[in-house]
Amino acid sequence: MAADTRPWVCVTADARELERLAVELRFFGGPQLPILTLPDWEILPYDQFSPHPDIVSERLATLARLADFRHGLLLLTPESLLARLPPVSQVSARSFALERGAALALAPLRHRLVSAGYVSVGQVGGPGEFALRGSLFDVWPTGTELPVRIDLLDEHIDSLRRFDPESQRSLEPIEALRLLPARELPLDADAVREFRRRFRLRFSGEVARLGVYRGVSEGLAPPGIEFYLPLFFEATASLPDYLPADLVFAAGPGLEGALQAAWTAIGERYEQYRHDIERPLPAPA
Repeated sequence: MAADTRPWVCVTADARELERLAVELRFFGGPQLPILTLPDWEILPYDQFSPHPDIVSERLATLARLADFRHGLLLLTPESLLARLPPVSQVSARSFALERGAALALAPLRHRLVSAGYVSVGQVGGPGEFALRGSLFDVWPTGTELPVRIDLLDEHIDSLRRFDPESQRSLEPIEALRLLPARELPLDADAVREFRRRFRLRFSGEVARLGVYRGVSEGLAPPGIEFYLPLFFEATASLPDYLPADLVFAAGPGLEGALQAAWTAIGERYEQYRHDIERPLPAPA
C-alpha cells in the first residue's frame, strides 16, 4: 500500500477497530504512509451534549487535510460515512494564519476566534480554547497536540512557542501557526442570522423561547448543536465531496449491515425524542 499512489478509504466496523487498525498500519506502513482518521462523534444520535473537544479537533484536522489528500489512507466508521459534513469550503474559508513579526490587533483576533467557535478561558486546557493575559495570548488550535503561546510587543507578534498545558512551561519556538475553526459549524453573525431564519422556517411556534435558538442567537454553541448542522448552511456536504475521484474504497463484508444498523438507530432515537416541544429536532434525512 505504501507504493500505491492512489488514496485509500477504509470503513471499519466501529471506533475500537479504527484505533486498532490505525496503530497497526502506522507500525507496518512506516512514517512514509500518511494515515488520516475521521472518528465519529462518539455520542448517541440527538444527544443533548456535544462531542469531546479532542474528537472535534481530530475531525477538523482531517477535513482540512483532505483538500490535499492524494496518497495515503483514510479510516472512518459507518457513522462518519453517514453523517452530513460542512461544505468543503467551510474549514479553509474560516482558517487563518499567524506568523512571527506580523501585526496582531487583539480585539479583532478575539472576535474572530469566538466566531470560529473558540472559547475564552482563564487558562488554556484543551483544543478550541484561548486566554489573554497582558501581552501573552495563549491558544490551543484545533487539530494540534499542544497549545501555542503568542508573545506580543507593540501589537506585533514577537514570538510563538508551543507550551505544556500541565506545567504551562514554554517549549520550542515556531515561525508560523495555522488556526482552524474550533467547530464544524460557524458562529459568526451571518451564520447565526441564517440559522435563525432556517430554524423559524422549519419549526413552528414560539421558537424564540427555545434553548437551542436562544443560545445560537447569543453566539453560543448549546450542547448537542451538532445535530442542527444543516441549519447553518445553504447546503451540506457528504464525505465523497471531500475526496478525489481516483480513490480505492475498502470495507469488510458487513458494511451494508453496519450502515443499516446505524441508520435504524438514528431513526429510533429520533422517534424517541422528537415530541419534546422544548427541543424540536431535524428529521434524520
